[in-house]
Amino acid sequence: MLICLLKRVGQLLGFAATAAALTMSTPVYSASDTLRVATEGTYPPWSFKDSSGNLQGFDVDIANALCAQLKMKCQIVAQAWDGIIPGLQANRYDAIVASMSTTPARRKQVLFTNKYKETTSSFIVAKDSGIKDVTPVGLKGKRIGVQRGSSQHQWLTANGYEKTATLVLYDSTRQPELDLVAGRVDAVIGNKATFYADFFKRPESKDFTFVGPEFKGGVLGEGNAIAVRLDDSDLCNRLNTALDAIIKNGTYDQIRKKYFPFPLM
Repeated sequence: MLICLLKRVGQLLGFAATAAALTMSTPVYSASDTLRVATEGTYPPWSFKDSSGNLQGFDVDIANALCAQLKMKCQIVAQAWDGIIPGLQANRYDAIVASMSTTPARRKQVLFTNKYKETTSSFIVAKDSGIKDVTPVGLKGKRIGVQRGSSQHQWLTANGYEKTATLVLYDSTRQPELDLVAGRVDAVIGNKATFYADFFKRPESKDFTFVGPEFKGGVLGEGNAIAVRLDDSDLCNRLNTALDAIIKNGTYDQIRKKYFPFPLM
């Protein structure tokens, strides 16, 4: 009888310790807290640094609007894309606001809020390239530029492009565009809205064009959302409430119109 009682006490103490550990590992946020946000930082017009080195862009404005709605201070840092999820998991920041596509693979690593914009991907080629077919067969022998670790990179691999073409990988979205203009790659693939609002606003883009259909869904994701740690459902819920509020009160649309003349969702 005494042995059973001691075992039961031990179980209860174990449950209490586990609950305490869970409570300690999951932060509870208040209005006076600072929300630490990571964005990519080299991805205009979504996030980029101005001439003074300050972070600007659609995602930066959205992050600041959400912090204002939550009445929290906002601390936004730039993080290279291939390390952005590991940085979140390592608790270097609390949320990622970086136009991240909600892919099945990423859902295993992070908890996503509701989406805050749709996304489609497209190829760009030189107008005189003769490229019309952007299937793996149509791009056989070509060099395709894409950001390393992006959903477009995953999509190219999933659809067998590396078997027929050469995938040239870059650490930012601007680098493949520069190499396309310089003739070092034959095509690039990326976010269509980004191309529209950035690449096609530059003088050097006049000899280039979209080609082929728009792509979305699957490994390209079902829109873009904010990522938090898997165990941080409290922050996810608070961000969803704040996101809903800035959409309803017109703040979201004011930010969108600053960068795009068309809806994002």
